[in-house]
Amino acid sequence: MDDKILEQIIEFAIFEDIKTGDITSLACIPHNAKGKMKLLVKQDGILAGVEIAKAVFNKIDQNLSIEILIKDGTPVKAGDVAFYIEGNVISLLTSERLVLNIMQRMSGIATETRRYANKLTDFKTQVLDTRKTSPGLRLLEKEAVRLGGGTNHRMGLYDMMMIKDNHIDFAGGVQKAILAANKYKKDNNLNVKIEIEARCFDEIAEILKIGMVDIIMIDNFTPEETLKAVQMIDGKYKTESSGGITIENIAEYAKCGVDYISIGALTHQIKSLDLSLKAVDF
Repeated sequence: MDDKILEQIIEFAIFEDIKTGDITSLACIPHNAKGKMKLLVKQDGILAGVEIAKAVFNKIDQNLSIEILIKDGTPVKAGDVAFYIEGNVISLLTSERLVLNIMQRMSGIATETRRYANKLTDFKTQVLDTRKTSPGLRLLEKEAVRLGGGTNHRMGLYDMMMIKDNHIDFAGGVQKAILAANKYKKDNNLNVKIEIEARCFDEIAEILKIGMVDIIMIDNFTPEETLKAVQMIDGKYKTESSGGITIENIAEYAKCGVDYISIGALTHQIKSLDLSLKAVDF
């Protein structure tokens, strides 16, 4: 995880929510009051965001003390206590919503990812995330995918070349797009992979004729068409299925022998896991 980006995310989140201070807590709570809270799990799922919560607590108040009982990526059930956090009460209350927002969303993503990953246990296929993430929160959401058993695809536009349909059309076709990508990669001494989207069997045939790529995305194919495409590619390149794939049909695509299946819904159609921070006797 990129620590610099994480720090920026936390700093902005604190600024957005707290700015000059939690005026309700400052008004109601003695400044030197000490207390303790627990992270209570209220719904079965996969826990994610504990380490991020530690970083948030530390940023708000370095004197807060956390006792972690359940680590990131662990299955949890309603009634579990993930950690205890104790120290200055105002600091605890100031941190509460920020920690919950992060952990609930990350845990929701990890839980959904695990559902998909569990469908692939009998296959070589890995489930991939996408760039369909909340602006500014990609680092956290992709970490949640990883904790849920998924595989991270490219982080952004800078660390992998993905030649998609619009790139192909604007570049003037498959061959021109592949040649241009390889020239740019060589001219700029880039050590990145090149993936290209194929919309039909003719494009797959053209890609195979040219080569010079690492991964072929088989986009919006049926399972039957995907099997034919995988047979055409015959292991010469890694393959990724994308488009129209759900929890109900993901195994059908995996049976075709694709290396990866990308699921945008892992991060953009998520229900947060129900968690709460509750005061306990101190």
